[in-house]
Amino acid sequence: MIKKVFKFLLKMIGWFFAISIALVIVFKWIPVPATPLMVIRTVQQATSGEDVVWKHDWESIDNISKNLQLAVICSEDQNFLNHHGFDMKAIEKAIEHNKKSKRTRGASTISQQTAKNVFLWPHRSWLRKGLETYFTFLIELFWSKERIMEVYLNSIEMGNGIYGAEAAAQHWFKKPAAKLTSYQAAAIAAVLPSPMRYRANPASAYIQGRQVWIVRQMGFFGKLDYNKKDDK
Repeated sequence: MIKKVFKFLLKMIGWFFAISIALVIVFKWIPVPATPLMVIRTVQQATSGEDVVWKHDWESIDNISKNLQLAVICSEDQNFLNHHGFDMKAIEKAIEHNKKSKRTRGASTISQQTAKNVFLWPHRSWLRKGLETYFTFLIELFWSKERIMEVYLNSIEMGNGIYGAEAAAQHWFKKPAAKLTSYQAAAIAAVLPSPMRYRANPASAYIQGRQVWIVRQMGFFGKLDYNKKDDK
């Protein structure tokens, strides 16, 4: 009986690795049609009697403004082009900060956020964190940095029922994602830590402050060039 259970568990683990690796390879080439969070939000809206909102229009990274690509890097993960999925310096700083402050600070990279958004559920747990680490390793192994950014900007929640750069640009500024200015891109990036709470337009004083800071960081960062720093 114990041997049968052991064999069954080994088969399940084997299937998990095979399916997860296959999914990562498939999504290297094809658009991600939906994420677990999109489904969860839709169910929440439907069960609570709210209007169901699901706006998600996949766009090639060539049709997403470089301003937005740069804005999310400067806002969320300034070392994105240099790390391999995990920013160890940011993690160390977050640990030290969390020891001294009641307000928890995270250190998730864009790669980690992409892994979580595409393959996992939003609620925090040690299991999810472990799986997030595993999927982050996989996408860094099989995808380029440009592909990670493309999937990130097409999958991330950017408002109530608003997913991805194109839907966000149309919702907040009534224009395609390709036409976003640096300040509009910075406004969208500014709400990402809490897109259900904040608005990109009209922006609150707090979001305006973050917007100005992000634009300043974009100026310091300079031109965004994936090929220069990404050797995949």
